[in-house]
Amino acid sequence: MKKVLIGAGIFFLASCSSDMNSTSESPEAEAPATQTASKRVCPSDLMREEILSRDPEARARVNAIEKYTENRINEIKVGKVLADGTVEIPVVFNVVYKTTAENVSDARLQSQIDVLNRDYGGTNSDVNNTPAEFASVKAGDTKIRFRLAKTVRKQSNTTLWDPDQNKMKAASTGIAATSPDNYLNIWIVNKMTDGTLGYAYYPGTITSSLDGVVIAAPYIGTGSGTSAPFNLGRTATHEVGHYLNLPHLWGSTNAGCQTDYSNDTPLSPGPNFGVPSYPLNRSCGGVSRSQMFMNYMDYSDDVSLYMFTTNQKQRMQAVVAASGPRSGLRLY
Repeated sequence: MKKVLIGAGIFFLASCSSDMNSTSESPEAEAPATQTASKRVCPSDLMREEILSRDPEARARVNAIEKYTENRINEIKVGKVLADGTVEIPVVFNVVYKTTAENVSDARLQSQIDVLNRDYGGTNSDVNNTPAEFASVKAGDTKIRFRLAKTVRKQSNTTLWDPDQNKMKAASTGIAATSPDNYLNIWIVNKMTDGTLGYAYYPGTITSSLDGVVIAAPYIGTGSGTSAPFNLGRTATHEVGHYLNLPHLWGSTNAGCQTDYSNDTPLSPGPNFGVPSYPLNRSCGGVSRSQMFMNYMDYSDDVSLYMFTTNQKQRMQAVVAASGPRSGLRLY
């Protein structure tokens, strides 16, 4: 188990009413509209690294958030604050589509809300698959829930979206965010570069107009129109975890063997893919450890992801607390 590394010199580096207006911008790139992937791709941490490498103010904000999170977790441990107050996060889905098939249905959007509520509530049936080795650190109910507040739809000629450009978030080329300090905005687009399934911004890293989560259409919700092996809604579970200040299990870069600021997740040399078999042992610093590949913050296929840990739960609760960096989500 790794120790949480937080302090003044250690900082966390964090990447249906409808509007049917059409846009006529030129495509960013010519490519087939349908996106399918065999391996999970999530650039959220790398995007965070890039932001913080060039923005000292963002680096300072993230450092302050990490110090606050450490203090909050310590207060929970000694009973100074209640750890079980449920927070319901209002969600706005911004669907930017080119073809009718990419205009994700209301039913699929609601299915995604249902998946988030099961996964974050610890009521997903597959959580019972948690190995005995990790049962003692299983989060159970994170006391975070999600409510569909609004769906905004807009047709676009763009066939391929670049996460670094965030054009789906501009009114001229996509849909502008709805009150991003008070709503979790989730943009759904047809296809992204580099096979990206989704990405999110960490608290304190980006201007509010760009804040939120982006998911490629084949990986949102469940049922018809989704693409295996990422067809169970766990891409959104993973990306919302980033939005709520959870890094990948291997740390802030793909070099691995770094802290994820949760001392109840085993140190990991990098992502796990596909459908791993338990036990899976991998080494950091010459020490072999059993891998928690079933954690939502790993890269395993949807069918293999089904748990958060207690420390991850505490980190998310700190973010949405009344004095936390995403406290505005509590207002609606």
